Amino acid sequence: MEITVVDHPLAQSRLTILRDERTNNAGFRAALADLGAMLIYEASRDLPVEEFDVKTPITVADGHRLEDPPIIVPVIRAGLGMIDPALSMIPDAQVGFIGLARNEETHEPVPYLEALPEDLSGRNVFLVDPMLATGGSLLHALKLLVARGADNITAVCIISAQAGVDALENSGLPVRLVTTVVDPNLNEDAYIVPGLGDAGDRLYGPRNIDL
Repeated sequence: MEITVVDHPLAQSRLTILRDERTNNAGFRAALADLGAMLIYEASRDLPVEEFDVKTPITVADGHRLEDPPIIVPVIRAGLGMIDPALSMIPDAQVGFIGLARNEETHEPVPYLEALPEDLSGRNVFLVDPMLATGGSLLHALKLLVARGADNITAVCIISAQAGVDALENSGLPVRLVTTVVDPNLNEDAYIVPGLGDAGDRLYGPRNIDL
């Protein structure tokens, strides 16, 4: 599995803001938006482009645009924080949604929403989720995408744990990973260490709905 770790100094500075327990919800959202845009930028590096003529105020120049913009699929709820930055970089991208909650006792994903195109064959899909911890949620989402024909999937995650990276590598699924860092451990509650806490709670406040 191809793994791209974006270690640019500006990416690392935003990651530091996200890790800092003193960062409030507004600051967390702003840093996540900045870092999310940087990761989408990197994830898009090898997307196919088409050329066309564009008229400047002086003459005609070579223009470029994406041949087939990817489909952006957030794993909600935390993945919603990456939609706006993704669309700021690729405004003509389509958007699908996968809803997964976490069972706090088993640490397993609990699906509650699937809104995707019926056929994803031949399409580039960006699966966005701030956290890759055990890999359970992302693997569940990947299997939903593959079941619809997706065979070119990029997982875009702010922070990844080694356990989650290993789970993706061992899955045999058609996925590559773009992330800012691979943290070494998970704690007994399956949170990434050192991590940044619960991304959904830090984006939107504590969840008070049982799913």
